[in-house]
Amino acid sequence: MIKKILIFLSLFPLCLFAQINTERVMMIARNALYFEDYVLSIQYFNQVISAKPYLFEPYFYRGLAKINLDDYQGAEADCDEAIRRNPFVVGAYQIRGLARIKQNNFEGAIEDYRTALKYDPENLVLWHNLTLCHMQEEDYADAQDDLAQLLKIAPRYTRAYLMRGEVYMKQNDTISALKDFDKAIELDKYDADGWSARAMVYLQQAKYKEAESDLTQAIRLSVKNTGNYINRALARFHQNNLRGAMRDYDLALDIDPNNFIGHYNRGLLRAQVGDDNRAIEDFDFVLQMEPDNMMATFNRGLLRAQTGDYQGAISDYSRVIEEYPNFLTGYYYRAEARRKMGDRKGAEQDEFKVMQAQLDRLNNRSSSGNDEDVADNQEAKEDGDEGKTRKQSDKNIRNYRKIVIADDYEASQRYTSDYRGRVQNRNVVIKLEPMYALSYYERISEVKKAVHYYAGIDSLNLSKQLPKPLKITNMESPLTEEQVRYHFALIDSHTSDIVADPNNALKRFMRGMDFYLVQDFDSSIDDFTQSILLDGDFFPAYFMRALVRYKQLDYKKAEAASENNRSGASVSDKQEQNITAVDYEVVKKDLDKVIELAPDFVYGYYNRGNVSSALKDYRAALEDYDKALELDPEFAEAYFNRGLTHIFLGNNKQGIMDLSKAGELGIVSAYNIIKRFTDVQE
Repeated sequence: MIKKILIFLSLFPLCLFAQINTERVMMIARNALYFEDYVLSIQYFNQVISAKPYLFEPYFYRGLAKINLDDYQGAEADCDEAIRRNPFVVGAYQIRGLARIKQNNFEGAIEDYRTALKYDPENLVLWHNLTLCHMQEEDYADAQDDLAQLLKIAPRYTRAYLMRGEVYMKQNDTISALKDFDKAIELDKYDADGWSARAMVYLQQAKYKEAESDLTQAIRLSVKNTGNYINRALARFHQNNLRGAMRDYDLALDIDPNNFIGHYNRGLLRAQVGDDNRAIEDFDFVLQMEPDNMMATFNRGLLRAQTGDYQGAISDYSRVIEEYPNFLTGYYYRAEARRKMGDRKGAEQDEFKVMQAQLDRLNNRSSSGNDEDVADNQEAKEDGDEGKTRKQSDKNIRNYRKIVIADDYEASQRYTSDYRGRVQNRNVVIKLEPMYALSYYERISEVKKAVHYYAGIDSLNLSKQLPKPLKITNMESPLTEEQVRYHFALIDSHTSDIVADPNNALKRFMRGMDFYLVQDFDSSIDDFTQSILLDGDFFPAYFMRALVRYKQLDYKKAEAASENNRSGASVSDKQEQNITAVDYEVVKKDLDKVIELAPDFVYGYYNRGNVSSALKDYRAALEDYDKALELDPEFAEAYFNRGLTHIFLGNNKQGIMDLSKAGELGIVSAYNIIKRFTDVQE
């Protein structure tokens, strides 16, 4: 065992790079990359590059890690190096193209995607991104050509219809755009972007009822999209449903509290329904964001006057008049406020300014080129819906009462920036909530606030033998650079302790935890196994060994799926060659032991349920989720996974009940799945 330790220690930077097993380090690095531990993966790729700088793979994968950390220049430089060493790797052009897009170098990205398509002419991701680049460059003819090729390869690719619809919208061809958006919805009625895209066409056509209906459907499918609430509020406003519009602005601001349009428009609507004080709060917020926004300043002045704050109103009117000295409406209202304050002289000066402008008009003269309206009632003369809104960039002070819309609202769909570049594609559609682990680190959820506790783990933490308290979590946090160094140092420290006391099961477990955190799964399993051999009743070692083995199988499945995509082989055939039921049974056997040693450890049942689901043994999975919920009736993930398992078995009604409970307990994605399978029931 000591020989194994010494061999592993040669992997770390303190030793000579020439001595490292680069193949093994690459495997560990790709583990870290797949499980989104990007900082750690870069550390490993650095080691491989130092030992064998002529290899293209570590540069390519390091570039992928960097792009996920928003280091676009670094990602581009690494892809340059990868391409220099091997110019035939499609993924390197794909990632470099994405890095260039993020730096607004669309011409460079187009060049990369065209080169990559020479080697892989049926790659949907490349055609997708190439199209979006041409759209950014406003080269709509080439974008149409790209989409024609894309639809030949994949005639049911929904995003192609959405993008082509947007191209038609850019060319003001709403009829053709509507046909494409209809087709996208026909192909995938659960894609919120299709509904919201069609709603934009209806808004342009002044079909506000239809727009509201489509946006309602989009919101049901994507509850966290602020833009859909903002746009539905606009549709409701045009139908004079002011209360409904305000509710939508409330919801939009719950999601994005700093949304300018939400606050400005809600302030206008609150003013219209007489909710003056809260309208002032909205305009106060707008002016915190944009202190020089004269329209918000003038609206606040009107509201201050309404609430009796004439001094505040005069201050706001004066600021606007200073900026727009020919804005006669400002003088009209300031005169009114001054008269109510008892400032007769000031009021008469403002009234004289308004009267002089009226006389100039009667005499066909325009004082100082003034084209402003004399008073507020003249602004209300504009007819039609076009007179009710203004673009956000519109600075015409006369439009202060108009609802604001984004400058590019007609093309504000999420898919316009939906560039695709990640190589380690993972299934994120309908899948089980992940396995639970023991870890020192946990991501914080803004929605789920549950604290996971088990007396046995708490006792272990209270013993103060561990370097940090163990947490029970299925939201593991990737390591920072400082944490990476810390755990590498701990591995060295624990190795010395193990040499001094080779029969200490806890020391083996602790080093196994460190190996796990730095994504060296093989060494981690070795240490957990040794811990079990030294103390067969120590259930955390069985629990973690099961988890690590399951993660290894997850990674192998992803690798197989990626290879299948390249080779055209069926996923099931490839997986059968690499992963068998026996592999999962090994994991399950460890969890059986966990449950035997700790029959009240709810996470053992939950994890075993996930393993049974992976084996498609759904009846066994249900039994484990049932037991988990018997032990903890507020276990959100168990409700979610039991709900999906019922659906896999065709029990949609029972599944939806469980998913509803999961959503209530904080798993928001449950609601999207409920919508899908409610439709199936109907």
